[in-house]
Amino acid sequence: MMEREQRALLTLDGLAVGDAFGEQFFGTGVVRVATRELPPMPWRWTDDTAMALGIMEELLRVGHIEKDALARVFARRWHEEPARGYGATSYRILEAIHHGAPWWTVSRNAFGREGSKGNGGAMRVAPLGAWFAEDLEAVVHEARASAEPTHAHYEGQAGAIAVALAAAHACRGLRGNELLQAVLAGTPEGETHDGLARALALPAQTRAVDAAAELGNGSDVTAPDTVPFALWSAARHMDNFEEAMWQTVSALGDRDTTCAIVGGIVAVAGAPIPANWLAAREPLGLGTRS
Repeated sequence: MMEREQRALLTLDGLAVGDAFGEQFFGTGVVRVATRELPPMPWRWTDDTAMALGIMEELLRVGHIEKDALARVFARRWHEEPARGYGATSYRILEAIHHGAPWWTVSRNAFGREGSKGNGGAMRVAPLGAWFAEDLEAVVHEARASAEPTHAHYEGQAGAIAVALAAAHACRGLRGNELLQAVLAGTPEGETHDGLARALALPAQTRAVDAAAELGNGSDVTAPDTVPFALWSAARHMDNFEEAMWQTVSALGDRDTTCAIVGGIVAVAGAPIPANWLAAREPLGLGTRS
């Protein structure tokens, strides 16, 4: 198994390429899905990558998640580039943290004090799963910690745990239903867990659009509506990065986020990222390939 920093950076590369790729298919760009025409470069990445960079920054700094520090990193990156496509709730949370509010207060106060069960914790966490791949208990603990500054709801945290586990198990060589079974076993019970169980039960010949109809495609921007489909798609396309991206984006929905999740997992599983896709993606500036 590769060294943890190398694994995490490779995962970050795949996540960022997936994020930037998927982002190109909103609006008029959606017509390219059917023809599989690559969008013109450069491909600009979104808040998915901005927050993944924040997690990677903290892992490189101290080797684990310190929630107070991570909240400050998230808020700093938001302040530096607020137009990265942050959702309205994340925008308010990060703005409040930037102005000095404690993260645990603003995170828990979202959605009538239920906290957010959005897909933001899941979209950014794959590099963390790769980093801690040798220790699955640490994957669960650290993934939950990485979600808490913005996602107090247990489903938002469950989505982060599921994606981190998927990246860790991909590092450990699991594929297909074996990977989904392992992720399901480690994901807290609830809507996200139930969606993963439905993903596991889908017939092998299921098309991506039909899987999305059953599992969700991220249109609700929640973890339960996003993570099961993304992990189903990743599990079935571990050997081909391009095919994984085209199949995932064909389901539309929150396509930058589903492609980000899939891209990180498939890349760390060993599927090469095409050189021209890496060149098309906006540079990251964190020791990864530009």
